[in-house]
Amino acid sequence: MTGCGGDTSGGGSTDGGGKDAAGLSFDVAKDVALTGSPTFDKIKSSGAIRIGVKEDQPGLGYLNAATGVRSGFDIEIATWMAASLGVPADKIDFKAIPSANRESALANGDVDLYVGTYSITDKRKKLVDFAGPYFVTGQGLLVAKDNTDIKSEKDLDGKKVCSATGSTPIQNIRDNFPKAIPVEFDIYSKCVDALKSGTVDAVTTDQAILLGFASQEPDKLKVVGEPFTTENYGIGLPLGDTALRTFLNTTLTDGNATWTKIFDATLGKSGTKVEQPKVDQY
Repeated sequence: MTGCGGDTSGGGSTDGGGKDAAGLSFDVAKDVALTGSPTFDKIKSSGAIRIGVKEDQPGLGYLNAATGVRSGFDIEIATWMAASLGVPADKIDFKAIPSANRESALANGDVDLYVGTYSITDKRKKLVDFAGPYFVTGQGLLVAKDNTDIKSEKDLDGKKVCSATGSTPIQNIRDNFPKAIPVEFDIYSKCVDALKSGTVDAVTTDQAILLGFASQEPDKLKVVGEPFTTENYGIGLPLGDTALRTFLNTTLTDGNATWTKIFDATLGKSGTKVEQPKVDQY
């Protein structure tokens, strides 16, 4: 999938105080004092910022092909970070970057930040820096709204559990839940369709992604239980830009009320309540 250069639809902030598709707006910082960050120097010089995102994850990072509007929790977090750096929404260049290309996109300067279900790991820390985490999730379960049989991963014996072919979640089901019946499709939306039609009993992947699907149809779907693995989503930035990482971490730490508003307007529509995680100042 190619990025839509210059497309800022669905961003949260405008210089004029306008609201986005989620009903949010962010104050754009003036006269930002941030020294020692090559990335910020480039952003300030150009007056714009390039942010890598996903565009196929409802509730997180999604691009409506018909309207060109971007929406979701990650999009709002990205727009908030841009505003904190003094960049209004109409100066954000969102770029869809595949997961496999995230590190190279940051290293090559194709994007200044990456905000898209990007899990912080020690291996990745050798290639990029991370601000955050701004969200903590893990493998979860999505079921039909009227399902009373499945309350957690302990209730999967004999149940048809769907995930993406070749994914870590489906392998976890095979390895650790031998009495469950794994079902695979190439994309998660097909699993969700199978759930709604009643041909599978549950869908499993990162809970944050499941919350996105549930927020689209809260009358039909719900997320149950607690995550049974751990994934810390971070904001990716070029390796060695400690000044920028510290700045974004401070924005996250001081912005609990803003974080809560973003969650409530996006993933929170699923009915699930989640607390902002503590930032890791590594």
